[in-house]
Amino acid sequence: MSDRYPGGLIRKTPPTITPPVDGEGGSAPGIWTLEQASYYQGTGEWPKGVLPRELYTWGSGSNGQLGLDFAESVNVSSPTQVGSLITWSKVNGAGRNAFSFAIKTDGTLWTWGNNGSGQLGTNDLSSRSSPVQIGALTNWAEVSTMALSSLAVKTDGTLWAWGLNNNGQVGNNNTGNPYVEVSSPIQIGANTNWYKVAAGDGFSLALKTDGTMWSWGNQDVSSGKLGQNDLINRSSPTQIGSLTTWAVIAAGERVGLAVKTDGTIWTWGNQNFGRLGNNVSSNAGVSSPIQIGALTNWSTPNLGSEGSFAIKTDGTLWGWSSGGNGRLGTGNTISRSSPVQIGSDTNWAKIASGPEFAVATKTDKTLWTWGIGTSGQLGHNAAVSLSSPVQVGAETIWNEVATTSTSSTATTLG
Repeated sequence: MSDRYPGGLIRKTPPTITPPVDGEGGSAPGIWTLEQASYYQGTGEWPKGVLPRELYTWGSGSNGQLGLDFAESVNVSSPTQVGSLITWSKVNGAGRNAFSFAIKTDGTLWTWGNNGSGQLGTNDLSSRSSPVQIGALTNWAEVSTMALSSLAVKTDGTLWAWGLNNNGQVGNNNTGNPYVEVSSPIQIGANTNWYKVAAGDGFSLALKTDGTMWSWGNQDVSSGKLGQNDLINRSSPTQIGSLTTWAVIAAGERVGLAVKTDGTIWTWGNQNFGRLGNNVSSNAGVSSPIQIGALTNWSTPNLGSEGSFAIKTDGTLWGWSSGGNGRLGTGNTISRSSPVQIGSDTNWAKIASGPEFAVATKTDKTLWTWGIGTSGQLGHNAAVSLSSPVQVGAETIWNEVATTSTSSTATTLG
């Protein structure tokens, strides 16, 4: 047999194994011998098959933001698969506009929806009603958008931006008067240690691998949303303070939110509707980060236009700011100026919020939504609004979630 199949079935050297990625397992193609199978089973490194990652959307399709190849004013009120591919990984949507991004498992970047300011990065101003690839590169790692500009980081640690640049939010040390569109990704500076980005409404945030936090864009008279302790606009990344302990960031409408490595949560910007969570509600700004409470178990922050959310390390979900249309999920429409727990569950995993609604997943891979649902963006097969989280269907397959202004997007993992 060894003459017929040299190095084949009776080969003693274990085959090359691809280690697990994102907890879903690796792979080792080819024919395995009993000895090889026993070796990997004994070491606990037995590879699992790669799990399918499908893409689903629902809500308003008026600007092509559903990616379902139509751009009419058609609402889809329950999750509908986009195409038939099973290689979607990360998603992000414009919480104040009508377009989305997704990164595939091969590192390619895709987009669809409204493109009036070049925010899709397709080197034109044409909207798309189904996903199209941005360029041909395969090393995109993170992408973020909210209004009309977009940010991304590549696996090599470089920072990229595109879209509307009227307030310097693209970060290329230039602004337009009144409007300048950057319609394809451009690199910001030459640093290769960027790793997290968060695009807000007219401003941008980013983290470097050294734990420093940076901002640029428009300040607004009453916000100080760049966190620079002043009201000066910035057209290129500027470090916020000198700390090196920032771990996670989120950007919203005139508000920034961040979690440090010690688990404390910090915020800055406009205090209207109590959106800073510092027990104050006024149309005044806080121009440098302030701590919310004294707890050290915050994990995942998220900002919408008026609602603020965060998940703690114990799996509980918390919200604050405007409660209109039930967007906080607290069972009523009361606004909160400090964090309040949403329900009593301790298995929340990920959350994304639009202007007046939110979508979230739990660790059991179930999907939950609440808030206004007049465009079907809650996914309950009806134009219904909800003031507390309600499960969408019964499937336990959901992974990443994102929102646009009137639609939702999710990937599966299973």
